[in-house]
Amino acid sequence: MLPGGRPCARDDTAAATLVRLRRNGANPHWNPSAVCPVYTNVRFILPLAACFTVAAYSQDAREIVRRSVELDQGNWLRMADYTWVGRLHERHFDSHNRVTSEHQEAWETIILNGQPWRRMLERDGKPLPAEKERKQQQKLDKATDELKNETPDQKQRRAAEYEKTRRREREFLLEIPDAYDFRMEGNDKIDGHDVWVISGVPRPGYHAKSRDGAALLKIRGKMWIGKAGYQWVRLEAQTTETISFGLFLARLNSGAKLVLEQTRINDEVWLPKREYLSGSGRIGLVKRIAEDQEITWSDYKKFRVDSKLVPSEP
Repeated sequence: MLPGGRPCARDDTAAATLVRLRRNGANPHWNPSAVCPVYTNVRFILPLAACFTVAAYSQDAREIVRRSVELDQGNWLRMADYTWVGRLHERHFDSHNRVTSEHQEAWETIILNGQPWRRMLERDGKPLPAEKERKQQQKLDKATDELKNETPDQKQRRAAEYEKTRRREREFLLEIPDAYDFRMEGNDKIDGHDVWVISGVPRPGYHAKSRDGAALLKIRGKMWIGKAGYQWVRLEAQTTETISFGLFLARLNSGAKLVLEQTRINDEVWLPKREYLSGSGRIGLVKRIAEDQEITWSDYKKFRVDSKLVPSEP
């Protein structure tokens, strides 16, 4: 994870999923992901969510998928209007599937001029030490000052680059309607929402148009889609083959599993509620990794500028 009052940035490949299977301690650097951790995994989660969205037997699956992608884009944009509290519980395993270590974190994500920052609250069930809290606040104050002192030109360039990155990350979603075969499995109800249950498998013979599109062809899954709005309420996904990132950078083994649940907030937007990820792989040529992690999101609040951009008192 990327703790400690630093803004999150996107990874430029689907390796975000596997990178989250390793932990090297706190990372104090910028990370372009707008909303870690859920959007750190965006190249693994959102494509699956969109690709399995089908309305009913009589409706055209491809058009429903396109509609779901548009709705997801709306949720993504509206998430920038919210702050939230996230919690992580992570376990690492040895080759005999015995737990070797555990780690917990809690953080608040706040928004500064349209960009999210993570502010750590707890580590392993304990509040941050006073010194770390002080340093975290100093970094936040410095970033606030820098943003407030931007010239209109600088602000425009920063916003344009940010939006460019977001658009680039979603271009491969356009492949999903053609990349999967869909099947209606039946009906269900989740948290009071009537849903369709739809499974999806990669379409034989499909030739991906991008690197991330190619990774989709090694993933299958099932979606629970709300009938009253075509929003995905739950996702289960599993890798069917090893997915490699870079020449020898990382590998995610077949059988890695993901569960993602969402909830409706303020009767206007669907946002993540829980994510469970488990899997194994390798970093480099020899380092084996195996872990599972559960992330929950809660306490969503509509963002207010005057409550978040005030530096601390000297």
